[in-house]
This record gives sequence, C-alpha cells and structure tokens, in this order.
Amino acid sequence: MTVSTVGVIGAGQMGNGIAHVMSLAGYEVYMNDVNPAALEASLGLIEKNMVRQLNSGRITEAEQTAALARIKRTTNLEELGDCDLIIEAATEDEKIKQKIFDSLLPHLSAHTILTSNTSSISITRLASRTDRPERFLGFHFMNPVPVMQLVELIRGIATDQETYDICLEVVNRLGKTAASAEDFPAFIVNRILMPMINEAVYTLYEGVGSVQSIDQSMRLGANHPMGPLELADFIGLDTCLAIMNVLHDGLADTKYRPCPLLTKYVEAGWLGRKTKRGFYDYRGEFPVPTR
Repeated sequence: MTVSTVGVIGAGQMGNGIAHVMSLAGYEVYMNDVNPAALEASLGLIEKNMVRQLNSGRITEAEQTAALARIKRTTNLEELGDCDLIIEAATEDEKIKQKIFDSLLPHLSAHTILTSNTSSISITRLASRTDRPERFLGFHFMNPVPVMQLVELIRGIATDQETYDICLEVVNRLGKTAASAEDFPAFIVNRILMPMINEAVYTLYEGVGSVQSIDQSMRLGANHPMGPLELADFIGLDTCLAIMNVLHDGLADTKYRPCPLLTKYVEAGWLGRKTKRGFYDYRGEFPVPTR
C-alpha cells in the first residue's frame, strides 16, 4: 500500500507539527480536534512556521501554498475513516487515547493503519483494544516536529512487517531518520532523557544547585544545547511527570520515582512555557528562574 492521505488527531503542539511536515511532503492531511478554536490556531501556527522556512530558503512560496492547501480541518473523527494512515497525537493520557480509538474504529477503512505519537505508553496495550493490532504502530515524532530529524517507530507484539515498512517509507519521504524501538516503557529517547530531567529536578529539590546553576552546568559542562530544567519547561512538566509515572509503574524500579518537586509544580499548574510558568517564569521580557 502507498500512503497518500494522513489523518492527524490532535491540533496541539505535536499535531500541528506533524500536519506541517506531512503536508510539505505531499500528503493530503485531515487534521482533527474536538476544539474548533484549536484547529484554527493550529493552522495559523503552521503558516507562521512555514514562513520561517520560506524566509530561510528551505522551502519555496509555491511549496508553502501547495502544502497549506493540502490541510483540511475537521472536528468529526469519522471524516478520517478513509485515510491510509492515522496518527493520534492527543495528550499523553492512555484513557483519552483509548477513547479516541474506540470512537474511531467504527468508521475506519479495512486498509487504514493506526498509529500513536505516544512518547511512553505501551503500543501493544493500545493496539489490543482495536480491531487491527497487526496494523498498529508507535509513530513518535520529536518536538519541534519540523526541526527534529528523528522519528521512533515502535512495534507492538502483533505489529506486522508490512505495517512497519509502510511507515518507514513515510518517514523516509519526510526526509527524517527512523529509529526502531522495542515496546518497553518510554522506548529509547525518553527512557534515557526523562530520568536525566528527573534527576535535575532532584538536584534542585535537594538544594545541590539553583535552576540557573543546574542548567548552566549542563549547557557548559556537558555541551547540551538546553539545560535540563529549561528543556523540561519546553516539553511540559505534565508530560515529563506522565512519562516518569509510566517508567515507574511499568518497570517497577525506584530509580524512576518522580521527584516530589516535579509533582508539586504540576499540581500548581506551573507546566512550563505553555502556562508561562515552570522552572522559569516566562511572563516578562526574559525568563526568570522560579527557584
């Protein structure tokens, strides 16, 4: 099967980035969200990000115009039923994802491949609730999608080779690189990254260093482009906590216990950049550490 139409469920940070790159690669994109305002805002952000690519010479004006014309928006899940490939990019909550797939199943064509952009949840478990576990795959993009080159492809226990090969072809057409990951909690990138971020939060929690000193140490001492607390704010502290809980629950190892300070920030609604406060306060002209 050759993929020509792609459904993207969720018009948030990841969903709009996925729709962006898919449309530029020539796919007809159906972008879905329950919130019409989110769909409208998402298209505006896609256009803004494409203008950046245009100004930097990475795409032409004709490519931008054609790509934007390929994106169709809908609040009705059933309109995605005929798509060749569907990528679920809703919030990192297994119950929400299961509810989406349950609602989608009655409308799907027999050939449709289902995938999830989950960064940590079991692909095997998600697939088992559908009528096509052999045509279900983890399709994990990195954020920001138009910039980051890696895509993790995660096979569930029932995923067949044809499904993997079709999705690998899509990744190649996007000009990105696929990493094949086994279906264990948090896969590869977040299995390594999130414990580092969690340890940075523990370092702050225990008073070993301040927000500024911890981030400065990792930028200048380990040559990281962003400090771990700055990166956590960029990702979203709620997402970081959700992934740490998946690791802790799935692997039953105390080394993955989420730091109480991370939990406290999430309880306060200080989720990072998207709420203007996290380990930094973003409400002024420049970010200011909150501890």
